[in-house]
Order: sequence, then C-alpha cells, then structure tokens
Amino acid sequence: MKICYLDAFSGLSGDMTVGALIDAGADATALFDALGSLGTGAEFRVEKTKRRGIAASKFYVTGGDGKTHRHLSHIVKMIDAAPLPLRAAARAKQVFERLGAAEAKVHGTSIEKVHFHEVGAVDSICDIVGACLAFELLGVDAVYCSPVNVGSGTVNTEHGVMPVPAPATAELLAGRPVYSRGPAMELTTPTGAAIATTLAAGFGPMPPMSVIGAGYGAGEKDFTEHANVLRATIGESTQATEATTIAVIEANIDDLTPEVLGYAMERLLGAGALDVSISPVVMKKNRAGHLLRVLATAASQEALAALVFAETSTLGLRIYAAERRVKARALVVVETPYGAVHVKISEDGSFAPEFDDCRQVAEAKGIPLRRVMEAASFAYLKTK
Repeated sequence: MKICYLDAFSGLSGDMTVGALIDAGADATALFDALGSLGTGAEFRVEKTKRRGIAASKFYVTGGDGKTHRHLSHIVKMIDAAPLPLRAAARAKQVFERLGAAEAKVHGTSIEKVHFHEVGAVDSICDIVGACLAFELLGVDAVYCSPVNVGSGTVNTEHGVMPVPAPATAELLAGRPVYSRGPAMELTTPTGAAIATTLAAGFGPMPPMSVIGAGYGAGEKDFTEHANVLRATIGESTQATEATTIAVIEANIDDLTPEVLGYAMERLLGAGALDVSISPVVMKKNRAGHLLRVLATAASQEALAALVFAETSTLGLRIYAAERRVKARALVVVETPYGAVHVKISEDGSFAPEFDDCRQVAEAKGIPLRRVMEAASFAYLKTK
C-alpha cells in the first residue's frame, strides 16, 4: 500500500498540498489537463522557489469565472461533469461535504444552504480537486498527517476579522492534535484542514514505511522563523517496528481513594491509552501518594489529558514526548481441552497465552486459571 505522510509543521493549505504532491512526483501536465475539465476557465502553473533555503514548488491558480459564492450542489455537479478518475472525484466530493458540514455548523444553517464564500472560489475548488487528483496520480492509497500547526493572531475573512484558527478551521480540526508556533498569522486554512481531516487515516508520528520520495509545497510567505513549506513523504507501507513517538501524561495524586484511581485507569484504557500505570510515591511534605502515568498516541493525547482532569483531583499534568519501541507481534488461536484461547507470539519466538481469554475460560469451566494457561502453552508448543 502506498502512503503519503503530510508534515504540517508550518500548517497546510490547499495550494501547499498540491505543490508538495507535484514536487513529490505527480505529473503537473496531467493534473492541469484534468483541472481544466472542471470548466472554471482558470489557468494553472507551478514554479520552483525556496523557503528558508528549502527548494519547494508553488502552485498557482489564476483567472476563472470570478463566481465566489457556490452551494455544495453546484460544486458536486462540476466534479461529476468532469472526466476525473473515480477515486479522485469521490475523495474531492467527500472533502467538500466535510467542509460544508463544518461551515453549516459554524453559521447555524443546513449544508444545502451553505454559501462556500472563499472556499467556493475557483482557486479553492481547484486546490481541493487538484490535491485529490495528485494523490491519484501518485497512486496514494492512504494519507496520514502530523499534528497541525495552526498559527496564531487573527485573519481577515468575509465575515470580518477572526481569531486563528478561523471558525471553520477550528471545527474541522476538532479532535485532532494541533498547536501554535511561529509568526502571528493563519498557517492552516479551511481548505487545507478539510483535505487533511477528510483523507487522513490518522494524525501523529510517521507510520512505518519504505520511503520512495518527498516533495515540498511552498506557502505564500517566506518566514524568518522556519521554512514555510508542507512536506509530503511518499512511501510503501511496511510491517517494520521502528521507534515511534508517544506522549507520556503524568500526575502526582495524594487525595483520591483506590476505588476512584482504579476507575480512572479503566476509563483511560477504554478511551485508547496505550498503557496506564499507578505507582506509590512520596510527595512533598512527606505525603504518601500515587504517580499516575498514561502512555498516549499523539492523536489521543488531548482527549486522554482531559479525561485525567475529569476523573481525578489533579490540578496539573506533565506531558512530554518519549520514544517507544515494540516488537512485531501476532495472535494465533489454539484449542485446549477447555476451549479456544489466543496466544500472543513476538518476532523472536517468545509467546504467552492471552490473560483475558484464559480468565474467561477458567471462570466458565470453574477451573484454576493456572491450569488453563498451562494448557494453552502446551497446545501452542505442539504446533511448533
């Protein structure tokens, strides 16, 4: 499976996405021909430029019919009328549907009545359709994205001056990991947010892949703080177990009962924590307490941090990045005299029966847990 990983360390927009994908190898001529079939009357070009010394491609859309207010149905008809690849057309319509839903919620109306204003302009339509076409030209099957730098300050919109991220952008990025760094301006646009949140299978560290190449899409401005580019890394998915970056969430707690702490642990594990541990510690003023430690993916960090605040009495958290390395693992089913049980096998050949399976069998049969675990281990060894 071919993967595209978007590094949004300087935010992302529609034109940055198209530029990055062209820079990564998407055929610009084929892309421009397909965009021309939309009938907007726009012209397209890509220019090589630099941002803080990094060579990048800048995608431009010029001209067009000048119509700036369109309903979702109008845009869908434009896409359906053009001879576009089926997957690219479907992806583009999904992006616009998500964008329309966000705009409708922000303005308190229905998706059918939403005027797309800036994002209904020719350049935004060509950016969204162009990104989906470029993914198709590169043969990308799955998209992943880093945490998104949204910028800060304010932005001028058709509705006046708005704080960054703009309302539609904030709605689109709800539940995704975001942060603010760099100049006080909008770094992530509604168009870029819609593309990423619609097409990305996940937000966080780069997934395991064998890298084929990478491209850089230039933003409008050249900042002094960092290179204003979006990087698109293209690769083939692998089963490698490279190190990944996770978030460690910690809190010292000295005023909760064991029952409440145990419940908090269950809630955190149920909400997607990679692991949760509670250790006894001696805190300030020689108070006996507990250290709650939660391991989280970048995508689940904020939700799990909020859950710690909700379910415990802590007033503060420590959150820091850590490197996590894991062995490749697989599950097999073995038949024991008491029932079927899963056995977990690591890449080096070590194995262990799944505790929950063994417990369920032991409880159902009324036999010691240890006997079921021994039977599962024996059954697995017989298959070797």
